[in-house]
Amino acid sequence: MRYQKVFVNAIGYELPQEVVSTRSLEEALRPVYQALKLPLGQLEAITGIRERRWWPRQFKVSDGAILAAQKALSGLGLRGSDVDVLIYAGVCRDFYEPATACRIASELGLKPDAAVYDISNACLGVMNGMIDIANRIELGQAKIGVVVSCESAREVNEDSLQHLLQNPDMPHFKDSIATFTGGSGAAAVVLSSEPSLGRSHRLLGGVMRNDHQHHDLCRWGVKRLRQTVFEQFMITDAINVMKHGVALGFKTWQALLLELGWRNERVDKIISHQVGQSHRKSVLNALGIAENKDYATFPMLGNMGTVSLPLTAAMADEGGFLLPKDQVGWLGIGSGLNCLMLGLEW
Repeated sequence: MRYQKVFVNAIGYELPQEVVSTRSLEEALRPVYQALKLPLGQLEAITGIRERRWWPRQFKVSDGAILAAQKALSGLGLRGSDVDVLIYAGVCRDFYEPATACRIASELGLKPDAAVYDISNACLGVMNGMIDIANRIELGQAKIGVVVSCESAREVNEDSLQHLLQNPDMPHFKDSIATFTGGSGAAAVVLSSEPSLGRSHRLLGGVMRNDHQHHDLCRWGVKRLRQTVFEQFMITDAINVMKHGVALGFKTWQALLLELGWRNERVDKIISHQVGQSHRKSVLNALGIAENKDYATFPMLGNMGTVSLPLTAAMADEGGFLLPKDQVGWLGIGSGLNCLMLGLEW
């Protein structure tokens, strides 16, 4: 897919105030470590994640998304009434229904004829939302669109911690490692047909690939414990997610280079989904990309799901890592397995 008149104009984000260190999680898991005869420090050594953020208990993810969207729009001098389409793309939602996007649209003051809906595709949600809006812009159905997301890792982390304390064995520990990489945050991406709106970055195009036979490698959901008691769970086969995810990522990257007419050595920077140090090293090695072309936030923010990539791009831009005219690849992968990669001219 290629685009001629789509621009990323702004990325707003919001981070929780509560910082949770990996060390503190391991202290809470001390009985498990003792039972398994593991030294403390294993989780940080494996993932490279030192800390992450948690929202307060009972926090509505729509509130985080609203704050991020307000920042992105106000920075451009826009209001909610200027938005033609609003998509909420987080894994975490306020309710099963209505769409979480509805409350966000209400708080932002969207006009009655705006398109307002949720989409879901694991960690790729925001990127899929960008494609939906880009298609509308390219077809002349919209001028300005916003993709918003907010993820909360607190609840699944706390539930997994209790479950592991009750089942201190190696299989449960391995299944839970990826869960404890989770972090919380919110992000909003504004796209439009206006190159003069803010510090616009041209969306050149993208490609997507899937390997759906591996749909059961990572699962996050809710299970019934008793008649009126439910618990969140996340089970991840981290080894095979990395193995098959990297293979899918390589195929998708080659397709992106071909689609955009790019050469590997001429790609200036990349922003990738933030998982951990082993995943980052494996992906960069497989794609033949030097580490100094990648910007990492996982050591202090963990894996924020759909929020990770856009928030990392915003921080990379703020820090001067992304420069005008840079060819920038956005590399997203989500459980399923699905892979979506975009190319932008910064």
